[in-house]
Amino acid sequence: MKTSVRPFHIAAGILAAACLFAVTGVARAEPSCTVPDDVTRLMNPLSRTGKLIGAGAPVKIVAIGSSSTAGAGASSPDKSYPSRLAVELKTMFPNQPITVINRGVNGEEAADMLARLDEGVIAERPDLILWQVGTNAVLRDHPLGAANSLILEGLRRMKASGADVILIDPQFAPKVLAKKETDAMVDLIAHAAKAQNVDLFRRFAVMRHWRQVARIPFETFISPDELHMNDWSYGCVAKLMAGAIAEAATRTTQTARATAR
Repeated sequence: MKTSVRPFHIAAGILAAACLFAVTGVARAEPSCTVPDDVTRLMNPLSRTGKLIGAGAPVKIVAIGSSSTAGAGASSPDKSYPSRLAVELKTMFPNQPITVINRGVNGEEAADMLARLDEGVIAERPDLILWQVGTNAVLRDHPLGAANSLILEGLRRMKASGADVILIDPQFAPKVLAKKETDAMVDLIAHAAKAQNVDLFRRFAVMRHWRQVARIPFETFISPDELHMNDWSYGCVAKLMAGAIAEAATRTTQTARATAR
């Protein structure tokens, strides 16, 4: 004798499937792009950028770096952090003409970037320079002393152009963490920024917070190669950096001094 499937059994099955889909959807939802303010806050006000924003004048930003500036790991060029940064800043300053130029080149180290600094960056007459550096030297086990000298030289030349400068340190990714000099490079870049009195966006600390505090799996913000960022992490870094730039550019000198005290 055949048994028929009753309507309420069908309804129950559909409901169970819907519940499973809902739970799975929650599990796969993108994490929140937030970190404590003290992780992203820039120590120095961006004086030139701030004056231009205050006057409603155009602002030109040039981002120089290696693959994580060029956008390796992103699904398309418009998902790189410089492209996303332009979108975020436009949202924050809708009536402000802001241009972000991407001068990232895969595989480069500090020496390569300095070789094209004048033509590729300074010639653009930028108001703000973003310099991502250090990862490839660590990956290739190159001496940190040489990198330190080159970074200091690059910062001097960037400052001499009159632009505001923000250094960006390495990414917190498995292949970077596997290298013994990673922490030393992060410290070296922080000391260089302090010595030259320029700002530092602490990308390493931001991404470490994602993994160690927010407990976000590496596969959520790192590409399958265990090195490069992905669409979500580029977008989140851009959002956090835009907020840091906006705060530092609109910060008064008095506020900066009070914070320092």
